Amino acid sequence: MYYIVGLGNPGIQYENTRHNAGFITIDYLARKYSIDVRKIKFKSLIGQGVISGQKVMLVKPQTYMNNSGEAIREIYKYFDFDHDKLIVIYDDIDIDFGSIRIRKKGSAGTHNGMKSIIYNLEFDDFPRIKVAVGKKPSYMDLANFVLSGFSKQEVKIIEEEVKFASDAIEMILEEGIEKTMSMFNSKRLVEDNE
Repeated sequence: MYYIVGLGNPGIQYENTRHNAGFITIDYLARKYSIDVRKIKFKSLIGQGVISGQKVMLVKPQTYMNNSGEAIREIYKYFDFDHDKLIVIYDDIDIDFGSIRIRKKGSAGTHNGMKSIIYNLEFDDFPRIKVAVGKKPSYMDLANFVLSGFSKQEVKIIEEEVKFASDAIEMILEEGIEKTMSMFNSKRLVEDNE
């Protein structure tokens, strides 16, 4: 079983904000594979199904972003899975808009949700998919930016990124992370002049 976790904040006011790129991706996967992600367990909304021939659990932690690790720790303690069976999807403000980044492991960087997960699990060797959500304008503070919505033009791009992230998950499950990284980390969905 693979545990595919999208990070975000619960509640209608956060629904289509930049910080909820992980939730948005899980919702897309749930629709695509007819997986019902409404069961409340492990401080999360969860649903089980099959993607690319692999059993998966889709997870949306309901602890709010900064405490995401509490939910993931409960799942990990219960199922005790190999680290590489956890895939975390989250927003990233540092990569170019119109791209995603896949990593096998690594630090949390500046992302509080990832900091919480690594702190609670006490390991960082699990795959993650970063979804670009745009660069913060100099006049906005970070919290306001990540909790803001997307413009009409940005919505088109984020929708493509979410499809892209979904394709990457399918490939990880079918062919492994190395091949997926080489395929997806070099691709851009939009060019700078668009």
